[in-house]
Amino acid sequence: MTEASWSRPRLVIEWVFYAFAIFFFLFLLRYFWTSEGGPTLLAMTLVPIAYVLFILNALREDDLYPGLPPAINYVIAAIFIACALVVSYYMTTEYYALGTERAGDWNSTDMAMGGLMTLLVLEYARKRHMPLFVLNIILMLYAVYGYIVPGMFYHAGLSWTRVVTAMSVETTTGVFSNLPQIALTVVGAFLLVLATLSGFGCIESLLRATKRVAIRSAHALPQSAVIGSMCVGTVSGSGAANAITIGSATIPAMIGAGMPPATAAAIESASSLGGQLMPPVMGVAAFLMAEFLGKSYFEVVARGYVPALIYYATVAVSVYLLALRHRMRMVKTPHQTLSWRDVVNLAAFVSVIAGLVGMMAAWNLAPQFAALYVFIGVAGFLFVVHTVMVLTSAARSFAEFIKPIRKFLESYIEMTSDLTLLLATLAIMTGALVITGVPTKLGAILIDLAGVNLAAMVILAFVFGALLGTGLPPAPTYILVAIVIAPPMIKVGVNPWVVHFFAFFLGVWGELTPPTSLVAAVTAKIANASFYTTLNRALQICVSLFTLMAGVFVHPELVVEPGVQQFGAAFLILVATIGITFSLQAMFDDRLWVDRAARGVLAAFALVVLLHPDYRVGSAACVPVLLMIGYWLVVRRPAAAAGLVDTSEPVLATPVPLPQIVDTERGRMQ
Repeated sequence: MTEASWSRPRLVIEWVFYAFAIFFFLFLLRYFWTSEGGPTLLAMTLVPIAYVLFILNALREDDLYPGLPPAINYVIAAIFIACALVVSYYMTTEYYALGTERAGDWNSTDMAMGGLMTLLVLEYARKRHMPLFVLNIILMLYAVYGYIVPGMFYHAGLSWTRVVTAMSVETTTGVFSNLPQIALTVVGAFLLVLATLSGFGCIESLLRATKRVAIRSAHALPQSAVIGSMCVGTVSGSGAANAITIGSATIPAMIGAGMPPATAAAIESASSLGGQLMPPVMGVAAFLMAEFLGKSYFEVVARGYVPALIYYATVAVSVYLLALRHRMRMVKTPHQTLSWRDVVNLAAFVSVIAGLVGMMAAWNLAPQFAALYVFIGVAGFLFVVHTVMVLTSAARSFAEFIKPIRKFLESYIEMTSDLTLLLATLAIMTGALVITGVPTKLGAILIDLAGVNLAAMVILAFVFGALLGTGLPPAPTYILVAIVIAPPMIKVGVNPWVVHFFAFFLGVWGELTPPTSLVAAVTAKIANASFYTTLNRALQICVSLFTLMAGVFVHPELVVEPGVQQFGAAFLILVATIGITFSLQAMFDDRLWVDRAARGVLAAFALVVLLHPDYRVGSAACVPVLLMIGYWLVVRRPAAAAGLVDTSEPVLATPVPLPQIVDTERGRMQ
């Protein structure tokens, strides 16, 4: 067939995609407003539709099965879409019978429909998250053939019927359970806000405003990555999305000003990673934390601000030291001017943050409704501004009018549908864990090996989470760590908030462990730098994640109760982290042995501040830490600013432009 003849199917795919996208959006919007039917019915209806959107979007991007001819792709896609639609129709129409008349005694059609949806979700995982796919297959085989596993993990084995029902029609586990329900309800409501800001150009306006500050000083330039990522992180909850959005502008600018490519990529990696820590829209793991603890999402947000600010404060200090070390220079750039539209967009951005926090805190609204009302207000305001702008423009057109609406819809559909399928994949994993009793067995091992020694338990839990993080994104890492370590730790008296924030920090840190760090992959590609060098340097900048993981156990006040109680613990952890950062990044003497000795002493006092449970001892240890930092600022900083240049990494090549990144690396909320 000619190329022109294939353009017609592509046009049909576009129209079909937008038809399903509009249906998906309107269905969710109706649910956000009315909550009619409940989240389980919502998941049974829309999880299959999310799969349809995934298939259609893959066709649009020639990413379904690239090795096969287009005609074969269309046939396979049609089969997958038909299967998903049949499942959606069946589950929706049979919802009440499944939950009442046939609950626990499902017929063959019920299991066939549920099993079909499970297979479709597994195929999604195979294409998008291969480690999760492999893990799910292993767990399902273990569920059936556990009788061949020797030792403590032996079990009698379950039937395939039991496994299929647990993965699908049993709505406490599986592809229609609370995990995809969270994606479609609370997280889906917050993504409305993010997609609105993205569609109407508010993120771009924020970038321009950040650049205006950055061009005033060579040392301020890399801080634009920190500030910009922190601001975008307040509404994105995704490290990769941050890296693509902010890094495309900041990384080339830092390289041009003299920062080595891998270091520039590491700075943006560390800055972007904090997007998963920064309230009010933290990463998916924060929403899951609220579900695990049975608390409101705002209770997580209220406790999350202080750790997030500690993280960004110490990243900013590390970036400042790196800027001095590499003697960054000013580069002449066009003056960044802000239009009236930029000012309007920035006002909308601030209104989103204030509105979300205010409605959840002052008005005590549920997060879903707070996000919905903010979306209605901000989207309505930006739409009116955009309409006036188009109508008063000399080049007004319908295409220009619908451009931000189209961008909003595409962004929202891709983020929400992908996240829904990801959490459905995780639900298969958690279901397999629950029915085989693995968490109980691992928890027993943890207690047996560590006894009641909390430090040993924490170290073992860290090793377990670190191993998971090498192959899994933050959300599944958090889920597995929380399921395995929370019960035994709570059993020996650790506060649940402490355990779950530890698992949360560990999941976020896992995003920087090779070989699956999407954030580092994106930034390294933008900088045309080594992926592993970028990871190594980002880990040094992200030292605060390690101190936060230790700090929540030594100073649990950091997360147990929000408010004034957090300040004392926050001060000690902040001083300790900055001290460790200076011991890693600063130079205290030209003589190597003196410099290393000074760094060692500083690190030792900083560790005392961090790890000693007595506030008086920790506060006393702060004094030498602050004195040594003060000495560096007064005596050594002028020498550093005068030209201590790190020549360990040459500039390799011209940075890769953003369009080449977006085609292959999609930033998603993780």
